[in-house]
Amino acid sequence: MYEIIEPDQRFAGKDRGIMLLEEKFLEFHRYSSSHNLPLEAISVGDENKVLCEMHYAANAPRNIYSHTKSFTVTAVGLAIEEGKLSLEDHVAEVFKDKLPSNPDPNLEKIQLKHLLCMSSGFGKALLMNADRRPGVGAPDYEKYMMAQPVPVEPGSAFCYSSADSILAAHMVERAVGKRMGEYLYEKVFKPLDMGWPLWEHDPQGHPNGGGGMYLTCTEMMKLGQLYLAEGNWKGEQIVSRDWVQEVSTPKFTFEPSADLWHVGYGYQFWISPYPGSYRADGAFGQITTILPEKGLVVSIQCPEQGNFDQVKRALHEHFLMEL
Repeated sequence: MYEIIEPDQRFAGKDRGIMLLEEKFLEFHRYSSSHNLPLEAISVGDENKVLCEMHYAANAPRNIYSHTKSFTVTAVGLAIEEGKLSLEDHVAEVFKDKLPSNPDPNLEKIQLKHLLCMSSGFGKALLMNADRRPGVGAPDYEKYMMAQPVPVEPGSAFCYSSADSILAAHMVERAVGKRMGEYLYEKVFKPLDMGWPLWEHDPQGHPNGGGGMYLTCTEMMKLGQLYLAEGNWKGEQIVSRDWVQEVSTPKFTFEPSADLWHVGYGYQFWISPYPGSYRADGAFGQITTILPEKGLVVSIQCPEQGNFDQVKRALHEHFLMEL
């Protein structure tokens, strides 16, 4: 079951570029349908509007998993611009009220910038989906993390961990004096007309900076449209251009591997294998790819069941590389 959405005036006066995009979009749709790809939705937009959209499941908000992290780093940038946070801020200083009697010496070296590029030094993935549901870290994630060993020099090695994003979100909350949901609603969700998203919270009521936000595909894509427009939304500068550049600049690059998208990592955004591109990336295929050189954003949502690698390769070979 699918549907293509094309409001009456959306393609009025189409130029050749839009016509070619629509053609490639429909070609990908035909490919994904004929190969039964596990795909729920795909949306393509420029910085102002949705250009093409297809649904293969009900158009409803769904868990976007770690795509949430890119909203977290947006909040970080806003707090930095307000002068309430710095990339050099130390985790141990911010959470000094939660320190154990004998914290790991490396804990004092962790700065906000290390959390944002997944190089905190904790050395393993912590507070991931599989941990949070059974209650690992409950009831106090801050106290739990401050007691963890830090075996790796902060800043020296990449280790993907939702705990880094969660701590960064808590640093924002302490800096601005508000919960992340309220802060992002005022600064991002409301001006982008996204409403108030359903969002996983921890046992103490903190929104999860590492995941658990629920959005539709086009709502999810709005963050990409904001970054494509260098932080501007309908004439209002929401996020600074400098911060857009900062988050999308690789902090780590990776050797070529079987994963064609394992290219590099910025600040809570992954680097993609297309010129100048980067993406917000959630588990099971909740992806927003920003393609500045093409002036486009491409978002997809996928189910938890199914071979996402199949979707990834098809999207790469039959759409993104064709743009």
